[in-house]
Amino acid sequence: MRTPISRRTALRTLAGAAALTTVTRSPAAETAKTGSAPTVTEGAIRQSVCKWCFKDIALDPFVAAAKGMGLESVELLNPEDFPTLKKYGLHCAMVSNPTGKTPQGVTVGAIPKGWNRLEYHDTLISIYEKRIAEVAAAGFSSLICFSGNREKMDDQQGLENCAVGLKRIMATAEKHGVTVVMELLNSKVNHKDYMCDHTAWGVELCKKIGSERFKLLYDIYHMQIMEGDVIRTLKDNAAYIGHYHTAGNPGRNEFEPQDQQELNYPPIMRAIKATGFKGFVGQEFLPKRDPLTSLREAVKLCAV
Repeated sequence: MRTPISRRTALRTLAGAAALTTVTRSPAAETAKTGSAPTVTEGAIRQSVCKWCFKDIALDPFVAAAKGMGLESVELLNPEDFPTLKKYGLHCAMVSNPTGKTPQGVTVGAIPKGWNRLEYHDTLISIYEKRIAEVAAAGFSSLICFSGNREKMDDQQGLENCAVGLKRIMATAEKHGVTVVMELLNSKVNHKDYMCDHTAWGVELCKKIGSERFKLLYDIYHMQIMEGDVIRTLKDNAAYIGHYHTAGNPGRNEFEPQDQQELNYPPIMRAIKATGFKGFVGQEFLPKRDPLTSLREAVKLCAV
């Protein structure tokens, strides 16, 4: 005959089981209380964070905080920032674009002035070949680039122009093991007139270039604005995607409270994982609360 269990004992047992379940389901749990890095479940999504979204925190303490959350990378940094990453043993999953001036004095390499203009190619090739070598020397492997704005150029012509220029740096990228990644951005809200604003256009560019060292940065926030159907799109085009960025929509803010934004990140992360993706997902939202609390919660939400 079983010994009767008191109500107090039963509640204590249930509370213990609930606590264990919480620990098991939170591989990227917050670490502010312990100051130590969490144990991340094997096979979990590899996460990074974009420093520009946290402008009020200096690089060194920000990298230290990212390390404490179990993040592997702080990204969109320049070569002068690499020593700080090395100090904490972190990666730069996506290195920032270089910029330079053409002989005519046009600054190229940033979002508006990119690879879709033949007259920019010589300058772009010079600055990108230098940056590729810097990325490789630091032990990193991905470098961002941009199509540039349309400025009344036909999309097909811009596609052809991008392919012509980018093919010229593929031998250097392949030699150094660096993947050049073009970001998909919305031209409806944030980057008016940007050319690489639909996945299909970017995929066609990948096919024209024909190198495993050229991929797309699928920004979930931007593509939700332009085309929606995020999970189906990323699954169908997984072979051409080298990196992901996150943010809540509308507003480009964090994901909490979840009932105030339309992107449901846990199933999106599970879909990315199901494609066999081994790269990084970069958190790129603008926090509305305490920045590190917001980041910690986003990391936890995406740790699938």
